[in-house]
Amino acid sequence: MKVAIVKYNAGNVYSVVHALKRLGVEPLLTDDAEELRKADRVLFPGQGEASQAMGYLRQHGLDDVIRSLRQPVLGICIGQQLMCSHSEEGDTECLGIFPVDVMRFRPTRHEDKVPHMGWNEIRTMGDGGLIEDRSFVYFIHSFYVPVCEFTAATTDYIVPFSAALRKDNFYATQFHPEKSGAVGERILKRFLELPS
Repeated sequence: MKVAIVKYNAGNVYSVVHALKRLGVEPLLTDDAEELRKADRVLFPGQGEASQAMGYLRQHGLDDVIRSLRQPVLGICIGQQLMCSHSEEGDTECLGIFPVDVMRFRPTRHEDKVPHMGWNEIRTMGDGGLIEDRSFVYFIHSFYVPVCEFTAATTDYIVPFSAALRKDNFYATQFHPEKSGAVGERILKRFLELPS
């Protein structure tokens, strides 16, 4: 199985590389359009700033490539946010795979800290896709995707938000499966085992 990771100017990509290696997969880290199209699975992870990340994707033609992929695709953290329509971070037009806007957390109480960082419980909606109901996973983010028709799992922090999304062959998690211990490892394994 050929697994590709989208290479762009976003951090935290190598923790995903190492998580896949622990599952016996040697992923290809690439920004080559043909390599991404030929892959059996594509992961779109990262931490970073939305407008800079989208700038890189557009400059290298990767925005159109990602939208056109037909194999299973998994967006992680900013990858999930960039798969949405628009982000309040840098007033950024994104990929539009999920027709929902990304919002900034706005604390309402003194104890509401931003970014949302650490372990939190997720609750599945519908079949939940790759996600286990009531499991704990690791988050670090200041922006969130509101609950919408494509929400596969929710978490509550300041407001309820989409911890995971699903639409056709596109899957996405706001949390980091690669940093979420055994639960995250099982999510990545299920993603790899999806039918093509």
